[in-house]
Amino acid sequence: MAVVRATGRVWLHVIRSSSCGGGWTDLPRRWQSSAHAAQTKDSKHQIQTAQRKPKTGILMLNMGGPETLDDVHDFLLRLFLDKDLMTLPVQSKLAPFIAKRRTPKIQHQYSKIGGGSPIKMWTAKQGEGMVKLLDELSPRTAPHKYYIGFRYVHPLTEEAIEEMEEDGIERAVAFTQYPQYSCSTTGSSLNAIYRYYHAKDKKPAMKWSAIDRWPTHPILVQCFSEHIQKELAKFPEEKRRDVVILFSAHSLPMSVVNRGDTYPQEVGATVQKVMEKLGYSNPYRLVWQSKVGPMAWLGPQTNEAIKGLCQRGKKNILLVPIAFTSDHIETLYELDIEYAQVLANECGVENIRRAESLNGNPLFSKALADLVYSHITSNEVCSKQLTLRCPLCMNPVCGETKAFFASQQL
Repeated sequence: MAVVRATGRVWLHVIRSSSCGGGWTDLPRRWQSSAHAAQTKDSKHQIQTAQRKPKTGILMLNMGGPETLDDVHDFLLRLFLDKDLMTLPVQSKLAPFIAKRRTPKIQHQYSKIGGGSPIKMWTAKQGEGMVKLLDELSPRTAPHKYYIGFRYVHPLTEEAIEEMEEDGIERAVAFTQYPQYSCSTTGSSLNAIYRYYHAKDKKPAMKWSAIDRWPTHPILVQCFSEHIQKELAKFPEEKRRDVVILFSAHSLPMSVVNRGDTYPQEVGATVQKVMEKLGYSNPYRLVWQSKVGPMAWLGPQTNEAIKGLCQRGKKNILLVPIAFTSDHIETLYELDIEYAQVLANECGVENIRRAESLNGNPLFSKALADLVYSHITSNEVCSKQLTLRCPLCMNPVCGETKAFFASQQL
């Protein structure tokens, strides 16, 4: 959750791309044939598929974001109560106090980006594109239905599971929408699934499996690369090759990192694959945003990196949200307003832009569908990494969750 200063609009050359990539370069052949099939498919068959009871449910897991200003308080309250995300002294009492105190400030930030988070809208659009492709690609497991499971706003993960159970889903895929795994994000969402069944003291009617990380998926890398290329092309030609690409990801407390959380390595893996795809065309760095509180976090911080680059004469910068696939407060407010407008103007930046998030890019829906299709056909319950607890893990629920998924019989 970003904690950022309230700022006004200032003059600066900051423009974000308004178009979405949809290229077919380097796509698997099955997507090309699938696309052709989609164009010629009989409409009557489409209606019949839509009317059948869903067989495979894909639960799209994410933090979520408040859709309205009135939702902000409850969002913050759930966030600060989540012991998988953070541990506070007397958390049940301190969390409500912090949430109430921060609500006006965070409401102000959301008011600057339209009054709420667009993450539910984008997740729904991505889900719709994904299941349409899956129905064509994998009729054996069709119909497919997507469900949205947020941790801190409705629809909550628990609500989505209830809907899946009521729909009579046979095969359930817990699909994290964070490409890079962290115990505090994907881990928290998977723990919520385990806790749902543990609290009810019952076994799931569905067969569960998990897509718990996908930092180097080829189509994901292609999406990021295309968005970066489109934005680089908008810099003055004489400055273009000198533009510094700052890959910005949400930071983590070092206390989490030092337990053995894999998030830093996986974000770094995404960056390296993207730069490899770009032919290492520009200088680049991986930086971290959204630090909260006085404790040590992963660095350097994005805002400090911008300042440091300007002091060293590097005044053409492209910001790339590498751990976010949809726009939300960290991109629309922290990157676009606080950093790319106010801070950049104070530092004397010449040109600063932000690569558009993947949002409604049709190519990204293909990435999601490819991930699910490959996962289902592999008959793997989860990645090998998920079965290993962090070497210094302090949360016993993590071990119980891993055992829950590992015990699933597909």
